[in-house]
Amino acid sequence: MSNKKHSGFTLIEVLIVVVILAVLAATVIPQFTDSTDDAKSSSVKFNLHTLRSQIQLYRAQHEGRLPSATLNELLIKTNVDSSSTGSPELGPYLSKLPVNSYTNSATVKTITAVPTSSDVTDTHGWLYNTTNGNIYINHEDMLAE
Repeated sequence: MSNKKHSGFTLIEVLIVVVILAVLAATVIPQFTDSTDDAKSSSVKFNLHTLRSQIQLYRAQHEGRLPSATLNELLIKTNVDSSSTGSPELGPYLSKLPVNSYTNSATVKTITAVPTSSDVTDTHGWLYNTTNGNIYINHEDMLAE
């Protein structure tokens, strides 16, 4: 009679390890998906704050005038009368328009009233009210920001 010892794992031991790994994966994976949404939200809110503050600075330095519908005046040097001729001394206020992390776009859609869901598109990054200078995030869940 030989007393051989077999080394290895039993089926029960392997099943226990698999169950533990499955439980860990089920608790960790949802946290990563939530962090992606949180990062997008934080990024777009920061960019919105930057845009709003630079529009207000432009307005203060240009005798109450607002930038045009494209916001291009924020990207160049201008005079008090908003022209870029001669030797402009004001600006630029931004090196480029920030990107909306939900639409991956930095383009601007012009609106003339408080935005609604019907104003939201997949192609634009920002909704800009040219009558009062307010700017909004082009995302249905973020219009109130």
